[in-house]
Formats: sequence, C-alpha cells, structure tokens
Amino acid sequence: MSDSMPWYHDGLRFGCTQCGNCCGGAPGVVWVTEEEAQAIADYRGISIGEMKISFTRLYGGRVSLREYANGDCIFLDGATRRCTVYPVRPAQCRTWPFWNSNLASPEAWKSAQGGCPGMGRGDLVQLETIQEKAAVIDI
Repeated sequence: MSDSMPWYHDGLRFGCTQCGNCCGGAPGVVWVTEEEAQAIADYRGISIGEMKISFTRLYGGRVSLREYANGDCIFLDGATRRCTVYPVRPAQCRTWPFWNSNLASPEAWKSAQGGCPGMGRGDLVQLETIQEKAAVIDI
C-alpha cells in the first residue's frame, strides 16, 4: 500500500437503513446553499423567502436548516423517520456518511458507526465513489 492511499482504499460498506438517525438526535447544523434552498422551495411549492424564513437559520455566518428542540431536522417526519424533502435534500445529507470528518481515521469511522446502523454493512462503496462524495462538501 502506498503512503498516499487512504486507510479506506479497499472501499467501505454502507447501506442506508432509512432509520433517520443521521437526520436527528444531537443538535447540529445542515448547511444549505442558495441553490439547495431554491430546490426545496420549488419542491414544497413555496417561495424562496418563505422557505428561508420558515426552515432556515443563520449559524456562524452561514445558512443551516432549522431543527426541532430534540435536534431533529425540520424536514424529518417524526412519525415515519423519513425526510420530507428527500429528492432535493442538501449535499450534506446526500453525501452521508462519506464526510471528511468520518473518513479522517478508522477510529472516526467507527465512532460514526455507533449512530448509523448502515455503516459497515450493505454494498461495498468503492474508493472513487467515496472520494467523489467527500469532495462535494467539507464536513
């Protein structure tokens, strides 16, 4: 193995179980771009202004989706644990669990696995796909 190869060079297993754990729990942020906000507004049939006022907040000078007091994303249906804007969910959501923070080390990956039953199971995701997803947003 070359020194430049990441620890996950043989790929990682991931199969989404649609449990909703990545969409809730501990408080956090879900970064949303102007384009993503517009896509959500279009999907919901509302204006961009209404979308921003009702569903986003400023955090650290950036725009994040709001969350409920329990830490669940504003778009997570509490009863079904499903995303109500799934087809247009932000890049941060689309690229889970292949975030740079989770890929930093085997230990970081294992730590994230504690809250995600799909990590370490399912289909083998190849290195190229992992790197493509990790490059979309730096989390």
